[in-house]
Amino acid sequence: MAFAPRLLLPTRPPAPAAASARHNGGRTAPELSGPTPRVVVVTSGKGGVGKTTTTANLAASLARLNFPVVAIDADAGLRNLDLLLGLENRVHLTAADVLAGDCRLDQALIRHRSLQGLHLLCLSKPRSKLPLAFGSKTLTWVADALRRSATPPAFILIDCPAGVDAGFVTAIAPAEEAVLVTTPDITALRDADRVAGLLECDGIKDIKIIVNRVRPDLVRGEDMMSALDVQEMLGLPLLGVVPEDSEVIRSTNRGMPLVLTDPPTPAGLALERATWRLVERDAMTAVMVEEQERPKKKSGFFFSLFGG
Repeated sequence: MAFAPRLLLPTRPPAPAAASARHNGGRTAPELSGPTPRVVVVTSGKGGVGKTTTTANLAASLARLNFPVVAIDADAGLRNLDLLLGLENRVHLTAADVLAGDCRLDQALIRHRSLQGLHLLCLSKPRSKLPLAFGSKTLTWVADALRRSATPPAFILIDCPAGVDAGFVTAIAPAEEAVLVTTPDITALRDADRVAGLLECDGIKDIKIIVNRVRPDLVRGEDMMSALDVQEMLGLPLLGVVPEDSEVIRSTNRGMPLVLTDPPTPAGLALERATWRLVERDAMTAVMVEEQERPKKKSGFFFSLFGG
């Protein structure tokens, strides 16, 4: 017997604070779990699945919940996190400048205009290369320096570059937790499965997945894998399910994370709830499922790709 998840999306999303309180037992703020700062790498393997968008929204949502956060763009050559946060014109100093001795770390941290608890740190300027001497310990040094600072952040979010090359190794080096972003298609899932294995080999055991760009209409029509299918394939706890949302493009072009838009959007609400689970080290259980027989050949095709 297979299960087809049915995502219940509000037709008129309530205000973010009200929605959070309603979906979290009436509480207005999550309870922080574990020692700080918590170093979390946001990765995917495959490019174009919404990893940087997820990082920007998690960072903005953490800051709104009064958890100081440093978001690090670990892509040395093709950074985009500054664009999504609306800070592209303020990046003058980077971690490369700090490591070269040209400035202090606090000078390279860029404070968000409207969220005082959110700072951005870029690894380097676009089209520039880090000196080979820095190696995979670059971000480990940065994370340690942030820990020793006078006001250490509660969270350090690292936006990992796509692929599994040297940039990936550098980005995951200081991480203790990982958020694995994927879309419900076979190419993204195969890459996500590979990345999950590499993270575990590196000693990162706390890995949760966010399934992005889900279309409930296609799931019901059995033309798209459900969040439950994805969870079963990867064998990892679910941090969030983000529906397809046309507001993502507008949000990106404006440099304003979805969680800051008013009125809130379905994707923004999903990312805000994922932030609550991240803070509390919780997993998602709010996916409504209904028993429904599903064609065995489709399920078998998907699972065969992973040797199941």
